[in-house]
Amino acid sequence: MSSPGYARQSFMVELEQLEHDLLEMGSKTEAMVSLSVEALAKLDVKIALDVCQRDDEIDQLDLAIEDRCLRLLALEHPIAGDLRVVSTAMKMITDIERIGDLAVEIAKISMKIDKELGRSDIIDVPAMAKVAMLMLREALEAYVKKDLELVMLICTQDDEVDQYYRSLREQLFASMKQDPSNVVTDSWLLLAIHHLERIADHTVNIAERVHFMVTGQFEQLIQSHKPLGNSQAESDSL
Repeated sequence: MSSPGYARQSFMVELEQLEHDLLEMGSKTEAMVSLSVEALAKLDVKIALDVCQRDDEIDQLDLAIEDRCLRLLALEHPIAGDLRVVSTAMKMITDIERIGDLAVEIAKISMKIDKELGRSDIIDVPAMAKVAMLMLREALEAYVKKDLELVMLICTQDDEVDQYYRSLREQLFASMKQDPSNVVTDSWLLLAIHHLERIADHTVNIAERVHFMVTGQFEQLIQSHKPLGNSQAESDSL
């Protein structure tokens, strides 16, 4: 029969491996987002296909991490802070996996625009993507360091992504009016920036889970994520 000290040490090793796997999944997903935006900017089909192929690896990591979390919950019966660490990881991988899916969708858009012989440089998608990717990187860092200051910074950066979205959307609407022949390409670009905005939203979800892990209290930190803010958020997006 193992001693309590040994059991605790074994559990801490499992938590370290969980953290390692989660960071690996997050890093690979961030790379997918970066490549998908590069594929869109360059209309590079080869890069786009590479992004699509990487999604399988993210899905496998998602399942492996979920399995590790379930085993920890079933065998170790963690309590208090340890329980929050494990449950936070389970929630985070759902958002990270969805971010990977959105990266694939952006990559597919680059192929559709290339097929249309359209242009993707009429708006600055990489500038918007840069902020969204920084948010994801900081969310993973906040998880490791249990850093609430980073959590709140991410919430501020989400506003910046929303501003980019509104600005780029208006530019696309203006392009559609000026030259209706570009409406198909512009519509695909509109969908691409919507996916980037959703990537930022999923990152905010991760940040909110880190906040819960550290404080033991779950709250929606972005006004537009709160029930009373939904109507205002919807009106702002119109």
